[in-house]
Amino acid sequence: MNSKPPRILFVDDHQDTLDLFVVALSQQHYEVVTASSIEQALQETKVQQFDLLILDSHVGDGSGVDLCRSIRKLDQITPIVFCSGMAYEKDKKEALNAGAQGYLVKPVSIEDLYQTVRQLISNSQQAFNVSITVREDSGNLAVAAVPSI
Repeated sequence: MNSKPPRILFVDDHQDTLDLFVVALSQQHYEVVTASSIEQALQETKVQQFDLLILDSHVGDGSGVDLCRSIRKLDQITPIVFCSGMAYEKDKKEALNAGAQGYLVKPVSIEDLYQTVRQLISNSQQAFNVSITVREDSGNLAVAAVPSI
């Protein structure tokens, strides 16, 4: 029985960064979906489930922190990590306060990226053994989970 590879949504408005992360994460057997705008990212999270979300702090059409807050209204359990050029402590705190579990500063080493992705997905899988997806009337997905015993 083949298990599906973990799915990651990577949000960044620079195509070269998207391409680099897709190649790097695909080599580690992750399925990577990309979004280059806040609007596109929100749409993806409303219709698909992911094992991890990687967000940039600033995307052409808005703030990654605002995106994180919007995602948390629908999904409180999928881990979120920021990968941003914003290196100030206040930027990290703002992202974590919005609901993120991690914050990587660009340029990020590939090993730090791999370690963070593995850790967040593993922690999430260990914390929840049952996840329930509920389709709301609006057609959006809302995610809930039952903690493992």
